[in-house]
Amino acid sequence: MKILIADDHEVVAEGLRHVIEAQPDMQVIACVSNGSEAVRCAIEASPDIVVMDYAMPELNGIEATRMIRERRPPASLPFETMYSDPGYVLRALQAGAASYIVKKSAASEVVQAIREVNAGRRYLGKQFTDGAIDRFIQDATAGDPLTRLSSRERQVLQLLAEGHTSTEVAHTLSLSPKSVDTYRARMEQKLGLHDLASLIKFAIQNGVISIE
Repeated sequence: MKILIADDHEVVAEGLRHVIEAQPDMQVIACVSNGSEAVRCAIEASPDIVVMDYAMPELNGIEATRMIRERRPPASLPFETMYSDPGYVLRALQAGAASYIVKKSAASEVVQAIREVNAGRRYLGKQFTDGAIDRFIQDATAGDPLTRLSSRERQVLQLLAEGHTSTEVAHTLSLSPKSVDTYRARMEQKLGLHDLASLIKFAIQNGVISIE
């Protein structure tokens, strides 16, 4: 694998070079110190992997990554930086970076990141994994209409969608039929629905029940 290192910190760049060239199947073809040089070298030398820093003079890593992806799509771009804020991670991935690791762990993770990216997979540094999962859960939850309903309302919804009458639902959940009707009315109001058929359709579309 031909590797291009782009980092304006000479000590970091040399450290990365040492770690990478210790691998029998990897070769560092160049080390550059700014984003403009990274773009030029990526186009001229056609590396398999570009290890890019976030903050560099002339052209930052984000813009350099975008330009390399536009002009030479085959190049894979792990990202190494001092920034650990999720916003930086997101911007790097949106620009086309296939991985993200921070400098304090780069020596131990850069080889793994390069191998994962070269195999066509993404790699996120270990310190970001839990945060990314939490962010995914938060984003998914924010867009999930089922979260508008209480636990009891979701139970009532499932039983109604399965074809049970209000009396049967009341018996199963130890409620009165009037309470079941109240829960149904609340659900319709929260979801902007107006009849049982719409509730059943909603339940199917959102995985509350399966029609298979």
